[in-house]
Amino acid sequence: MKKILLIDDDTKLTDLLKDYFIKYSFEPVSFENPVDALSELSRNRYDFVILDIMLPEMDGFETLKEIRKTTEIPVIMLTARGETTDRIVGLELGADDYLSKPFEPRELLARIQSVFRRTDGKRNVSPVFNFKDLIIDTASRKVRLNKKPLELTSMEFDILVLFAENNGKVLSRDFLMQKVKGTSWNYNDRSIDVMVSRLRGKLHVKNLKFIKTVQSVGYIFYAGYEEN
Repeated sequence: MKKILLIDDDTKLTDLLKDYFIKYSFEPVSFENPVDALSELSRNRYDFVILDIMLPEMDGFETLKEIRKTTEIPVIMLTARGETTDRIVGLELGADDYLSKPFEPRELLARIQSVFRRTDGKRNVSPVFNFKDLIIDTASRKVRLNKKPLELTSMEFDILVLFAENNGKVLSRDFLMQKVKGTSWNYNDRSIDVMVSRLRGKLHVKNLKFIKTVQSVGYIFYAGYEEN
């Protein structure tokens, strides 16, 4: 059973979500205080975090920073303000997705299930991409760059695998969004650009540029294969 950690001081919402998630065989646990939630996350294993931005003692952004110091667990951020800046900052800090309040529980569930389908599906296929200077093991979901471990969030890893599967091909933003989030998008949604930018920054090595922008279209990934 997948365990979900809810961090939100809106108890009516968390109670509703817990009842809803239980129907779909998830095990939800909620905390109003992010400090207590971080302590819980350090002691017990969870598969997903739902994190509100407006929280007591420590806001969602600071909480996410603390989470990312120790784990790459998938995180969806909730925002009541609906500001583009909030969404972009959350993604830049390592959130996998965001959802504006109010929302339908089934939409949140769909996004969570989309992440699990991607991660579980890749484990079943289990290919290893052995590029020069870059190794991607989809079974263990681990990446090595210049022989050193590279820490990626769940969403960043899935985008990288998608690029690796389409090495040398131009991928549109619409294609990327549908594949990694399972949904359509509008032109003003910059989430895929923010996540690709984060991934590109982590892949940055002197004289190496794996991801290039194709103006008005999307992105292209190119990596040479390791010679045997």
